Amino acid sequence: MEIEIFKNWLSLSAEERNECTQLMERFGLSLSQSQIQTLEERRCQALKDTGRVEFGGGVLKKLIYAFCDSPYVSQDNCEETLLELQDLFYYFKNESMEKLSDDELIEAIHHSFHTEANGSLEYLAGTSLESLCRGLRCGKQTDWREEDV
Repeated sequence: MEIEIFKNWLSLSAEERNECTQLMERFGLSLSQSQIQTLEERRCQALKDTGRVEFGGGVLKKLIYAFCDSPYVSQDNCEETLLELQDLFYYFKNESMEKLSDDELIEAIHHSFHTEANGSLEYLAGTSLESLCRGLRCGKQTDWREEDV
C-alpha cells in the first residue's frame, strides 16, 4: 500500500515518458507500459530500502538519457539494465553521503560502466563505485574524472 501511494505521486509524467520513448527509439530501444511500471515500482522499493524520500519524478529519466546510447544496452537487456542502474544509483547516493549531486553520481556511474566495468553491472556495484564512495566517506576529495588523465 505504501509503495502504491508513492508510485502514483512520483511517476513520470506523460510528457516525460514521451520524451524518453522518442529518445530511446533513436537508439533502437523501447520500454512497454508494463516495463515502465516495473521500473517505477522498483524505484519506490529502492527508496524504501535505502530510507530515502524523493520529490519529483526520480532519476529514471536522467538514467535513460545517460545510458540509451550505450553500446552495452540493447533491447534485450534494456529493462534489466535500467532496473539495476536505478538500484545502484539510490544505494550509492546513500553511500556517497550526499557528497555527490545526482548528476555527478550519474556521471560517475556512466564513466565506470563504460571504462573499467566494461558494461558489467556486477563489477560496477562491487568495485569502482564502492571505491569512490569509500574515498568520499574518508574525507578524500576523490575526483574520478582525473583518473584517466
